[in-house]
Amino acid sequence: MSQLPITDAFTAYLTDERHFSPYTARCYGADLRQFIEFLASEHGIEIDGAKEIAAMERVTNQRSDARAEYSASGVPANDNPQSVTEVIGEAKAETIRGFLAHLGEQNYSAATMARKIATLRSFYKWADRQGVVMGNPMTMIRTPRQAKRLPKAISIEQIERLLAAPGDADVLGRRDRAMLETLYSTGIRVSELVGLQVTDLDLTGEALKVKGKGNKERIVPLGSHAIAAVRRYLDMLNQDPKFATRDSGPLFVNKHGGRLSSRSVRRKLDKYLKQVGLDPTISPHTLRHSFATHLLDNGADLRSVQELLGHQSLSTTQVYTHLTTQRISDAYNQAHPRAQAS
Repeated sequence: MSQLPITDAFTAYLTDERHFSPYTARCYGADLRQFIEFLASEHGIEIDGAKEIAAMERVTNQRSDARAEYSASGVPANDNPQSVTEVIGEAKAETIRGFLAHLGEQNYSAATMARKIATLRSFYKWADRQGVVMGNPMTMIRTPRQAKRLPKAISIEQIERLLAAPGDADVLGRRDRAMLETLYSTGIRVSELVGLQVTDLDLTGEALKVKGKGNKERIVPLGSHAIAAVRRYLDMLNQDPKFATRDSGPLFVNKHGGRLSSRSVRRKLDKYLKQVGLDPTISPHTLRHSFATHLLDNGADLRSVQELLGHQSLSTTQVYTHLTTQRISDAYNQAHPRAQAS
């Protein structure tokens, strides 16, 4: 399906105003296109880009003129809609429920269904403000409660094995060691790692300046092992004639001197997991989970961990307390003579 003005405008809003990552905006855009395809099929409409552009202008003007007359009874039905844009503007809660029932037949996971509902919730809020619709059908739709999944963390012994895996003989081996040390030392997201500039590194102050979600900046401390690994990497990098002196530009570079991608970090991690015989499902995010869990295990307070992780809400960080509580409970049940019924 070709791009439509309404999907283009919505994804541009997500990236430009909501500061969504390009990946997340693409996912939301794909969800919205799936909804549009469903509506087109239900109404027997063949999607035409030029027709949709004209329809969006027409609908916006009509909604603006009629908005003062709109009541709680809803948008009057158009018996013969000529565009999907018109159908979107007239959608009611029953339309949304029909789409969700359609998705339910395709056996999507609960998490995927929740994201698709979140997409429509964000879309209709935006469309209502833009005057494309006069009512928001998502106010009548509930997001199904999901089972809470505990984040995965690995042991300190496993962390040590992983961090010792990269070689020290060449620039790329030292880079990989520095990357892994930095991920575990700071708990930053892999997207934040690959976005680091050389100027974000403060070796004297033993800290990193990190740009997180919504372009919010935070300062995170960098541990001594990570500092040593980063120094060794930069020392060899600056001596290698293949690379320019790293006074600026990306901190972690690929073999051509360009910025490393998140996918490349994942591939490097997979290589070292296989090398030391660890669970291949461990991801860069696992190091973030392990960072938080190990801090809490050793007495760090929840607010500090929230700040370090860059979580906007404390409730997001609280999920890690379940891991530490479960570990204490397991240890108690195994060690106390009267913990379990005989």
